[in-house]
Parts: sequence; structure tokens; C-alpha cells
Amino acid sequence: MPQTSVVLSSFLGPSCSGQAQPGMGERGGGAGGASGDLIFQEGRLISGSLEALMEHLVPRVDYYPDAKLKSFSAKIVQLLKEWTEAFPYDFQDEKAMAELKAITHRVTQCDEENGTVKRAIAQMTQSLLLSLAARSQFQELREKLRPPAVDKGPVLKTKPPAAQKDILGVCCDPLVLAQQLTHIELDRVSSIHPEDLMQIISHMDSLDNHRCRGDLTKTYSLEAYDNWFNCLSMLVATEVCRVVKKKHRTRMLEFFIDVARECFNIGNFNSMMAIISGMNLSPVARLKKTWSKVKTAKFDVLEHHMDPSSNFCNYRTALQGATQRSQMANSSREKIVIPVFNLFVKDIYFLHKIHTNHLPNGHINFKKFWEISRQIHEFMTWTQVECPFEKDKKIQSYLLTAPIYSEEALFIASFESEGPENHMEKDSWKTLRTTLLNRA
Repeated sequence: MPQTSVVLSSFLGPSCSGQAQPGMGERGGGAGGASGDLIFQEGRLISGSLEALMEHLVPRVDYYPDAKLKSFSAKIVQLLKEWTEAFPYDFQDEKAMAELKAITHRVTQCDEENGTVKRAIAQMTQSLLLSLAARSQFQELREKLRPPAVDKGPVLKTKPPAAQKDILGVCCDPLVLAQQLTHIELDRVSSIHPEDLMQIISHMDSLDNHRCRGDLTKTYSLEAYDNWFNCLSMLVATEVCRVVKKKHRTRMLEFFIDVARECFNIGNFNSMMAIISGMNLSPVARLKKTWSKVKTAKFDVLEHHMDPSSNFCNYRTALQGATQRSQMANSSREKIVIPVFNLFVKDIYFLHKIHTNHLPNGHINFKKFWEISRQIHEFMTWTQVECPFEKDKKIQSYLLTAPIYSEEALFIASFESEGPENHMEKDSWKTLRTTLLNRA
């Protein structure tokens, strides 16, 4: 997917620029061609029927997409190489692998003289097998590390001792914590591959059906990254609600506001959104006495950036600015762009839903797929940035392993810090206490 445009443009040859190759006649005609023709706009394929595309790509006795058969074979290998690198899971079953071997065997016969194509195919096959093995091992490791199901009962029954370690006891510098969050983000997002992102489309299309184990396997990297966002939000809420003294809670809120601001400056929008979401959870948001002591000007600016109105227009403007900075960057620090992943997923999904796969004339809507490819290519470029910040194992260990309260436990801690103020809160608090007594 990242190099699809390169593959197609080279594979289809100079005809992509509107010029017919020798011996090709008028195949793949222009915008004024018949309904079966391929239509190009500014050198880019925008629509065409599947039959016309296959006819354009498949050689016959009197027609080759390239003047020389050997050159054509090399392009077949290039296409297969890009395919196996970007979507190795397409070849995980025996049938697909057998078809790949059959194709490469026929291509190899066209290059028996110098063996260049044969060597390229051998290297491609070895890389594919290594990639499949590595991802299988990674998935097995993640399965072993998968956290057990959280008990619906409260994690908290009494207020924790004041001496219990919190995030400020591990790291009191907002910039350093933002850098360590960026480390975790880039580490987690690097396990996402183009094929995982394409699964968004097929996975969302099947939401009406019961999800099978195969679907879970193919989207596990996405779920793992999405779970990290939720865990960070809950960690922020836990760190605030577990503090006994109002003065210390105020300090904790202001600390996380500063961390979120540093994340924004770095270009780590996903952690920034997770922190804001954590502070907006009801158990935290209802602490009015605590919030009254917080200098909220910085928080208001952050919420403005993440204002959901006009389809998150403010966030998208900031993301565009970070993207432009990344493209012109002279250092690794300036290259960092970590978008809000949930919004990125929604963009891909709605792009798929709004635009049809086929145009009214029956042509494949390549313009839609070019745009999906562009967005995924851009995302994959961001995931390949090497984190320039020094890794702090102690801080990262805390962020990844610190106890996180359930939603019920958060409310208990919140009500113990600041009692219920209205009838709805009083009813909720009464229900929680009754639940606790029954369990005891």
C-alpha cells in the first residue's frame, strides 16, 4: 500500500501519462474513450472496468504491456515484492502461497540466462517467510501478555495510604513524561501495518455479524493500540481520584494539563487526547472544589484544539501544521506526528462508506482507493520515525503497569474526596455503597 502508486505507474508503463506504447494501439484510451477503457487524469488512473484493467495488464501473443518480455517480468516481480512486503498476511494460507509460487515459477522461466529475476524472487520469498514468522511470534507474545478480564467489582474499598507512590513520585517534569509517552506511542504504533489498516474496512463492514476469532486475530494490533489510549485515560483519572488531599489533587490536575500541552508541542496528539479524555471522565470532572483551585487557562486552550465541532476542525488544522513541519524537518524531533488514532480510523471508514467502489458506468472508482492509499501511506510514514528522546525504563514501567481503577472504583474515590452535591449523585453514591455492603 505505501508504494502502490509507484508500482502501478511503473507497471502500467508510459501509457499512464496518456501516451500509447509501441504496439499497444489505443488501449487504455483517454477520458473520451468507450466505457470499457481505462481513464487517466494528469497521468493517474481514476477509473476503468476490471476487464479493461486486466486486459491492459495481461500479455497476449500480439501484445505486451512492455516492449520487452524480460522488462515485463521484472515489473511482475516488483509488484509481487511490494505486495508481499505491505500485505504479507495475504499469503499466510497454503493456497495463496501455492499460487504465489506458481506465478514466480513461470516468471523465472523468462529469465533463465542471467538469473536476476530468480535471485530477486528468492530474496522476496525469504523476506515474506521471515515477516510471517515474526508477526506470528509477536502475536503469540501479545496473547501471553493480554491482561485478564477486569472484575466488575470495585478495585478500591478504602482510600489508599497517603505514602503510596503516584506519578509525581516517579516523574515531576511534564516534558519528560510527554517524551516517555511518545516513546510508548511510537513503539505501539510501529506494530501496525498497512494490512491492519485495510482490515478497518472489512471489519467495520461485518459489524452486523458476530465477530469470529479470525477477525480478532487480524485486527489485534489495532485493538492493542486502541486499548493503550483507554488505559492512559483511565490512568490519568486514577492518579487524580486516588489523591486524598485537595491541594495535591489540584497539583495533579495541573501537572497532567502541562503534560498534555507538551504532547501537543511534540506532535503526540494521541496521548494529548487520551489525557484530556481522562480529565473529562465524570469522576474527575465532578470534582468542582478541586477544579476551582486549578488554573484552567491552559486546559481551555487544549480543549479548544480538540473541540469536536465542525468535524474536529481545530485539531485537523493543528495536525496539518505538524505534518508540514514533519515534511520539512531537519531533526527527528520535528518529524514526530502521532494523530488521534480513533479519528484516523473513522476517517478511513467514512472515506470507504461515502464513496462507492464502482462508478455509475460500472468502472472501478480508483480515485477512492488512491485517497485511501494516500492516507495510509502518510500514516505509515509517521510510524517509521525513530523516537529521539532518551528512554526512561522506570517511568515507562510505571505508565504501563501502575494499577488502574475501574469506573466504579473511580466514582467511589471521587465521592469520598468530594461528597455528592445533587439528587442524582446522592442516588449513585447510595447504590455504590449498597453494592459494596452486599459484596462484603
